[in-house]
This record gives sequence, C-alpha cells and structure tokens, in this order.
Amino acid sequence: MLSTQMVLANLQKSGIVLPTPASAVANYVGYQIMGKILVVSGQLPLMDGKLQYEGTLTTTNTGDVDFGYQAARLCAINILAQVNQAIGGDWSKIKQCVRLGGFVACAADFKDHPRVINGASDLMVEILGGAGRHARAAVGVSSLPLGANVEVEALFELI
Repeated sequence: MLSTQMVLANLQKSGIVLPTPASAVANYVGYQIMGKILVVSGQLPLMDGKLQYEGTLTTTNTGDVDFGYQAARLCAINILAQVNQAIGGDWSKIKQCVRLGGFVACAADFKDHPRVINGASDLMVEILGGAGRHARAAVGVSSLPLGANVEVEALFELI
C-alpha cells in the first residue's frame, strides 16, 4: 500500500517537485474519476506552461531515444501532478498505476517507441514502487498536439 510519506520521499530523492497541473489545451479535463478508477488525460512534456520537447524522433539522430525518454519522463511528472491534485495529496488513496498509453511523434521507420516510453514507466516505478508497475502501450504517430514529441496518458486504481 502506498503512503504519502513514501511518495514524497521518493519524489525528493529523485529531485522532483510536482508542478501545478497544466490546464487543458482544448475542451477536456485533466483527469476524471469514475468509481475507483482515475483516468489522467494525455500529458505533454510541459514545464511552466512551455513545451520542452518537440519535433519528430528519427532513426538518423542517435540521441533521439534519450531525448524522447526525457520527454516521456516529464510527461509522467505531469501525470503525477494531475494525480496529486485529484487525490488532494493523499497518496494512500492510490492502489495501483494500471496502465500507461504512450504516443511518440516519429518517422515511419522509427522502432524504439518502447525505449522512449520507458521514461514514463521507469518514473512510475521509481516514485510509486511496486504500485507503479503497469500495463502499457507505446505507439508511433505522425504528430502530437503543440508539436510535442511524446504524450502519455494514465489509468490508476483508487482504494
């Protein structure tokens, strides 16, 4: 079972301060709770309201996987910020991260989607421990909102 103290300690150990959740950029909400399910809308790699990672990942630039990994990690930080707001800072309300859906803006021959989305998956386990292990999809797309190179959505089970 998660505890608020454990999550806060893991965030501090990782040097992460959860931001104020980003406002929706269209006609939707950042999260929705239905019974014991918390759905977090797709989060972009935003920091202080500004897109930090953009463009299309390619096979020709060897640094693109690491670049995308960092973008996915920032998306996951933004997911945790949405969760924190949804649960009022009480992490004991979270039972499990059930699923992440990752989208990578990339060239048609790009094949490292799973390695990119590991940036989000690794962070969930780093912060939530065993409760951060989840099912996942990693999908390549031709473009993402605002020109982002990664977007990640999430589903959590509440206690």
